[in-house]
Amino acid sequence: MDPYAIITCRTQEQKSSVASGKGTTPEWNETFVFTLSDGVSELTIKIMDSDSLGEDDFVGEATIPLEPLFIEGSIPPTSYNVVKDQEFRGEVKVGLTFTHQRGFDRGYDGEEESFGGWKESAMD
Repeated sequence: MDPYAIITCRTQEQKSSVASGKGTTPEWNETFVFTLSDGVSELTIKIMDSDSLGEDDFVGEATIPLEPLFIEGSIPPTSYNVVKDQEFRGEVKVGLTFTHQRGFDRGYDGEEESFGGWKESAMD
């Protein structure tokens, strides 16, 4: 298995590198930054298997609630269940950091907020 992750927060999507030949124990140790606005409640991580001879295979996904992150400011590397068709497929370990940015304006009256994370990540 050559896994990679697609991290989605509402309409924003980012992709990790492919952990070639890492099978079921990849480690990415990558940082991703998303811009958040009111109403964002979760982050989704899809685990995919890169396939050079056709379409990539969907392994499963984990949903991470963001409310604890907003309250605490950061979440240490924590394991989240990866599921496919309501069936347990493994775990992904993700650490998150929330950074409130003031004065960042893209035409909104409200303030934009950003978080980055998963400095330590692995799929068990």
